Amino acid sequence: MMPRTEILKDVVADFRIAASFVTIVPVASSKPAGDGAIARATWALPVAGLLVGLAGAASYALASKLGLAPGTAALLALVTTTLITGALHEDGLADTVDGLGGGRTRERKLAIMRDSRIGSYGVCALILSFGLRWSALATIANPWAVALALCAAHAAARAGVPAFMSLVPPARPDGLSASAGTPPGRSVAAAFALGTLALTLALGPGKALAGLILLSLAGLIMARLAIRQIGGQTGDILGAFEQVGEILIMLVAAAFLHAGG
Repeated sequence: MMPRTEILKDVVADFRIAASFVTIVPVASSKPAGDGAIARATWALPVAGLLVGLAGAASYALASKLGLAPGTAALLALVTTTLITGALHEDGLADTVDGLGGGRTRERKLAIMRDSRIGSYGVCALILSFGLRWSALATIANPWAVALALCAAHAAARAGVPAFMSLVPPARPDGLSASAGTPPGRSVAAAFALGTLALTLALGPGKALAGLILLSLAGLIMARLAIRQIGGQTGDILGAFEQVGEILIMLVAAAFLHAGG
């Protein structure tokens, strides 16, 4: 049986890998990034997401304390979370929409997704993403309710990523997703459990169930689309999946948590 100190070291190492995988925070890992370490560490993605959500919540609370309007505070919260993640997921969303919408063949779609330039489809996707999330947070308004929504959205949106990686094969042999590997079943289950816990604590059981259903439907639709159009998933597809998850959970939260209700 592994000693508790070794278990704790592994947990910390996994969190460092997960945090470095979805943020620009310079967190060095004591565990090698190769040999499936990233895939095994995906269980900690919801935890890393929770910290991103907390940073956004702190930004919103500070803005509210200074007397700024909910709309302005919501924008600052989004700026904070985007800076922490280095716009990684937004970049994935834009590349995905540009590639799937602008390419005619599988090869062309993948080439567009790898192009650092952004097209009109990608611009529209980013406008919609920021607009929907901003309007949801501004509608919620109450700082405590906003904190719950941000934490739930950032944790739950990343909780489904390991399952997506496990069920949908990489579209190409190279790239971020392929190099990360396939998450083992225990990492998929742990991530799902953490995401469900975050949703339940933030929104309550009934609303959490609604969020889980929407996330599952979004995952199935995106998986089918990715497989049909490019033969599988890429790092950009994973980023787009996370963004869609954030949007859905924030909209669910806005429907139930607005005005502190």
